[in-house]
Amino acid sequence: MIISRRSWRGAGALVAAAVVGLTGGVISAGPAMAHTPTWSVTCSEVTVDLKDYTSGVPNTVTVSVDGKDLLPTRTFDREFHEKLTLPEHSAPVTVRLVVKDAGEGGKHSLDETKTAEVCEGTTPSPTPPSPTPTESTPSETPGTQTPEPSTTPSGQPSESAPAVPAPSPTTPDLAETGSSSATPVIGAAALAVLLAGGGILWAVRKRRTSEN
Repeated sequence: MIISRRSWRGAGALVAAAVVGLTGGVISAGPAMAHTPTWSVTCSEVTVDLKDYTSGVPNTVTVSVDGKDLLPTRTFDREFHEKLTLPEHSAPVTVRLVVKDAGEGGKHSLDETKTAEVCEGTTPSPTPPSPTPTESTPSETPGTQTPEPSTTPSGQPSESAPAVPAPSPTTPDLAETGSSSATPVIGAAALAVLLAGGGILWAVRKRRTSEN
């Protein structure tokens, strides 16, 4: 079987066209791939790599953590590379990257968020307990202190109690006659009245005798 030269030429043209098309596709895809911004987040760092942006225009990049600026808005030219240290955190935080492409159409702009977990070995800060109200202890004063009960039985006199004075030996014991101790005084007063009455009666009789 003889293959004509025209057939070989046609096959060669198809192969050449395929090679050219594949090469062109790779070349055209190269810049598009290069413009893809890359960034990564760990528990302690944020890494940002921006390449092949339009030069001569004010491209900007901003990084924030839970709404607070970690990297305030910064202008860059063609490329931007930065590694940022995250603040210490005891709970996961949200990291946001905002890239604004100032080139024609701004097709390489980016606004993404990622979560930074807590690093292993980091102890969450404990919540301080609410203060317990303390009761004020009243100061002990001698006037308000309650005396402790004496350990000495009530049936026995205390050793410190003063002794009861004994009756004087010179006082004569009164005979127990059943009458009051004022009876002798009353008898003496009655005797004096009788004597006085007798004296008066004798004086009257004597006077009458002398008059007669």
